Amino acid sequence: MRRVLRSAPNRSAAVGHGRSLVPRLRCFSDAAAISTPTTPTTAVTATPPKPAKNASASSFTPRAHFEAGNITTSFFLGHHKAGLHRMKEMVGSVELIIECRDYRVPLSSRNPLFEETLQGKERVVVYTKRDLGMEVLDEKTRDIMARWHYPHKVMFSDMANRNDIRQIIEHAQEVAHAHDSIIGTRVLIVGMPNVGKSTLLNALRRVGTGSSTKAAQTGGQPGITRKLSNTVKISDPSRHKNDPLIYVIDSPGVFVPYMPNPLTMLKLALVGSVKDSLVPTLTLADFLLFKLNIEDPGLYREWSPPTNNVLDFLRNAAMRTGKLVKGGEPDYDAVAIWLIARYRAGLLGRFILDEVKEGGLEEWLSGEGKTVESETAARGRVRKEKIETRKKRRAGLESDV
Repeated sequence: MRRVLRSAPNRSAAVGHGRSLVPRLRCFSDAAAISTPTTPTTAVTATPPKPAKNASASSFTPRAHFEAGNITTSFFLGHHKAGLHRMKEMVGSVELIIECRDYRVPLSSRNPLFEETLQGKERVVVYTKRDLGMEVLDEKTRDIMARWHYPHKVMFSDMANRNDIRQIIEHAQEVAHAHDSIIGTRVLIVGMPNVGKSTLLNALRRVGTGSSTKAAQTGGQPGITRKLSNTVKISDPSRHKNDPLIYVIDSPGVFVPYMPNPLTMLKLALVGSVKDSLVPTLTLADFLLFKLNIEDPGLYREWSPPTNNVLDFLRNAAMRTGKLVKGGEPDYDAVAIWLIARYRAGLLGRFILDEVKEGGLEEWLSGEGKTVESETAARGRVRKEKIETRKKRRAGLESDV
């Protein structure tokens, strides 16, 4: 029989009720501590809460609103700008664009810059990491998302599924046969940071040519690819007589210059499309809890009973996993990082963070995806956010000395 430890007494009613009660947590890729904002400045609203699916959570009511707080909403770096400029130069010399989007955030991982840059070029939208968003691809979800991009073709990819990769290659071969170029067809892969572009390129090469050597470096954090790669062969007539010659070019992930909505930033941070140091770990863990409760609080029943309080959630999980510091106190930092990593790996529920429904794209564009400030105002806000982030990092480093 599994031994279940009793959770520690509740020391606070909610995040932000007394600064001394809120643990200071490190960010994933940054050793410096960043304080969690105590005065929420932005509220985001979820779809009306679903009834709890788990019997033990039947009387639990999830939050309908999430207080995002004062988080950084910019991640447009130098290599993003340079990569976008290089893409514009190359568009005329490629026959096909593969735009990658993370299946878990089909709307939030949309980059309007690509709509402008790649206009008029044949494009296929590939939803990567499909296996992390849904155990089995629902046909209704597939049809709705396909209609979002008409007349462009839409495909769904589980990188471990050879058939998924083969279908993408076959589509590229159809395009290549139509162009019938004697020097080969060139394909450009684009997308937001860390949506799986380089992983897709490696899979295309492996399935298309039989080569197991990685053509592109991959990693769990955004920013691994910082410039356009050399051409990589994914189809070769010397291997199969009727296969056309196709080369693929990888590109750096490109973020939007000014993120209009903190909710979108939180979704992208949760799936790892922005540096972990940009969003305080406690805020991200709280947002994960918020989404888990909307989806099904039973998803974390092994670690904690249903709760809307992130400190209770982390405390219970720390006690059950033994992630404690000296004196038996919960290691909030370690358990928050562990829980978020489990979600990213598909081990804490597999669900889509954006709402996929009829009319969902139009609703998102007019709401969460709508730009509500001028470029000048956005620049000023981003500048202020960066200054505040640097101050918090310095404060964290000084407190650790």
